[in-house]
Amino acid sequence: MQAWRVHRNGEPGEVMRLDEVDPPAPGDGQLLLKVLAADINFPDALLCRGQYQVRPPLPFTPGVEVCAETGDGRRVIATPALPHGGLAEYVVADESAVLPAPGALDDAEAAALHIAYQTGWFGLHRRAHLQAGETLLVHAAAGGVGSAAVQLGKAAGATVIGVVGGEEKARVARELGCDQVIDRRTEDIVATVKELTGGRGADVVYDPVGGDAYAQSAKCVAFEGRILVIGFASGAIPSPALNHALVKNYSILGLHWGLYRQKDPAAILRCHQELTELAAKGVVKPLISERVPMAEAASAVQRVADGTTTGRLVVLPGIGSGAGER
Repeated sequence: MQAWRVHRNGEPGEVMRLDEVDPPAPGDGQLLLKVLAADINFPDALLCRGQYQVRPPLPFTPGVEVCAETGDGRRVIATPALPHGGLAEYVVADESAVLPAPGALDDAEAAALHIAYQTGWFGLHRRAHLQAGETLLVHAAAGGVGSAAVQLGKAAGATVIGVVGGEEKARVARELGCDQVIDRRTEDIVATVKELTGGRGADVVYDPVGGDAYAQSAKCVAFEGRILVIGFASGAIPSPALNHALVKNYSILGLHWGLYRQKDPAAILRCHQELTELAAKGVVKPLISERVPMAEAASAVQRVADGTTTGRLVVLPGIGSGAGER
């Protein structure tokens, strides 16, 4: 089978190589799955760079979420068991972590309704307890992670303010349902949030960026607001001023979705059921900006690493080179 493998750490476009290898052998409690679609995530770039919290042995295949087919023909979504990641024709996954693919979504959309949407659901509902009528500020609102939070925030009845970089991403954020959009390249985020909220600030901030985005969030979060620390796509990990959190009465909440698989797996199933129902109603639908062939996976991972994409890039092993569609 074909599989993209990383033989040394570095930038995805430089270190990923398309190899011909044997299909992985499932271990106890695992399933061999045929990949239908592999969603590209920022952690795939971190894996290539050797900067992710998990460092699989070299060589390994990146790709942390897929829509796939089981040996008995069921369509499922799964997080592959590294080092045999999803950018391959076949993967193995723990049977306990395999979930039914929502019937309302195609393969590419189903692959993307996993990590980002579950992260958004746990972050907004279990950690931040977002309420209808509250204001939600989402950084990188046109990206794969941010777009999920926008849709889930609107589904919860919140007023959503999206932060983006550039006119094209602003257009995408509006189409996703953002009530207001701030272009960080031309507007002052802090001043604009305060203006839009009558000086109150955002009740919940969803931050997958870190760095300056976190610093700005702390300046425009509301009294008893909640800042959700989702990730550090900027590459800069902020150091919160706890005295500032004290005097402004706001909470800083971490969210590592993977821990729920260990600590509360039943909650993963409940979350998936709710997301499936929302997808069936058309309330949430992953934003797929490109469906790309296997041959273009390395360049797609590099573009995600560079932050130049909107929505999700999804690799479809079944389509030929040059057949990608926007």
